[in-house]
Amino acid sequence: MLKKERQAYILHQVNLHNKVLSSTLSHEINVSEDTIRRDLQELSEEGKIIKVHGGALSHSFSQVSFPQGGVYSQNQKQIIAEKAISLISNGMFILTSGGTTILEMARLLPPQLKATFISGSIAAILEYIHHPNIEVILIGDKISKSSKITVGAEAIAKIKQIRADICFLGTNAIDLQHGITDNDWEVVQLKKAMIESSQKIVCLTIAEKINTFQPIKIGDLDQIDILITELSPDHPSLKPYVDAGIQVI
Repeated sequence: MLKKERQAYILHQVNLHNKVLSSTLSHEINVSEDTIRRDLQELSEEGKIIKVHGGALSHSFSQVSFPQGGVYSQNQKQIIAEKAISLISNGMFILTSGGTTILEMARLLPPQLKATFISGSIAAILEYIHHPNIEVILIGDKISKSSKITVGAEAIAKIKQIRADICFLGTNAIDLQHGITDNDWEVVQLKKAMIESSQKIVCLTIAEKINTFQPIKIGDLDQIDILITELSPDHPSLKPYVDAGIQVI
């Protein structure tokens, strides 16, 4: 793979998954980690990514406030958000992770909705507090500077005190063999706690992340109640998930 092709692949993976690990890229592209680090450095100097220890972040992932436009696959994420909102009723206690799809959902919440939203995502909380009628609970603890979400033992302990009606998980990767996966250890621990503390689990993901996986496992497919993508539920790529017993919207 030529350098230009390699860097285009890296940039796409950063946009798709928001965060990439040098070790994972090295394995996928079959080059040394030193080569990956040089590529990341060049992409960072060009202003295309943010280089961090062990990998890189997308610029959108590093922001606390996300502007309208400029979000990867924003139109698809808005379709997903609209589908997710159809599951919300007045009076619900709703637990959400972070991520740009969750933010699209927050922006599209109907103004007459009366519910309680609980999250550790700083960006999500900033969207929720603009809503006229919902109650907002911030799960507090140490803030991860890279993901802009509260992490740590105290945040997990607080999540375990909650019994949410529904949990919306922004999903980094999902496939039949590995289940739901991510590449951030602390975020994975939060999502595991969210799954345990919710009566219904809804995974939100653009179709491009279907049949992909990341290094750290969050949970098995049988822990998911509903999978939402921008595709029609009868799309052939979603049939294996329907066959696995997941409701697809």
